[in-house]
Amino acid sequence: MADTNSIILVADDEPATLKYVAMNLTARGYQVITASDGLEAMKVFRRRVVDLAMLDITMPGMDGFEVCRQIRMLSAIPVIMLTARAREADIVEAFDCGADDYVTKPFGVKELLARVRSAIRRSTGQAGPESEPVSYGDLVLDHGARRVWHAGQEATLTSTEYSLLSLLVRNSERVLTHRFILESVWGGEYSTEKEYVRAYIYRLRSKMNLDSDQCDHIISMPGVGYIFKATPSEPEPTLLPGNSNGSVIAEPAQPSSNG
Repeated sequence: MADTNSIILVADDEPATLKYVAMNLTARGYQVITASDGLEAMKVFRRRVVDLAMLDITMPGMDGFEVCRQIRMLSAIPVIMLTARAREADIVEAFDCGADDYVTKPFGVKELLARVRSAIRRSTGQAGPESEPVSYGDLVLDHGARRVWHAGQEATLTSTEYSLLSLLVRNSERVLTHRFILESVWGGEYSTEKEYVRAYIYRLRSKMNLDSDQCDHIISMPGVGYIFKATPSEPEPTLLPGNSNGSVIAEPAQPSSNG
């Protein structure tokens, strides 16, 4: 059953698509607000509390990319792009402007609902067992508040970006496969969407300067996945066979006898 407290903004200039999406979301218990173009979508967003935005890319006046950028300046709510153009350039631009996901038209009810549930689940993720902020080298994560600081500066992350970073640091010194990351952060229906991981790793590195020579925390393991190293200077881990849930676990470096 849907969380009836979730309010979804749906913006599309095609009346049939707008009606189709709104009707099916409403039938599952979501509260839906509609807009017929980008300008109207931003007016609605500024005056209403919204938990999720679904934006058509090719709206007149202000397209979905620009609406997404403006939303990102004000909020970290999940954003799903609706597109009839499954071109790689459009998908890359959607991620670059801050979108969490995209759905290619025409889409079925099951796919629509799965994407919405996944986005809302990530944005309302439960806090981990830690009640106090935890340090990982020069990173500090407050799992309760879902906030993060790097080198003393707070980084503004979307809910999906935080979920990805949190997964990596909670599994520090372990190599996680693309599939394991996708299923853990996005859900089982995303298990083959490797471009999601690549795009979000790039965004994390860019936002937090994690790819500089002095701070290379997130290490790419070509053809396998990624590893988070709290202390970049530590030796590379020894890979062990993959376990049953699809992750490849790395054996942490053992402390020396002299401490």
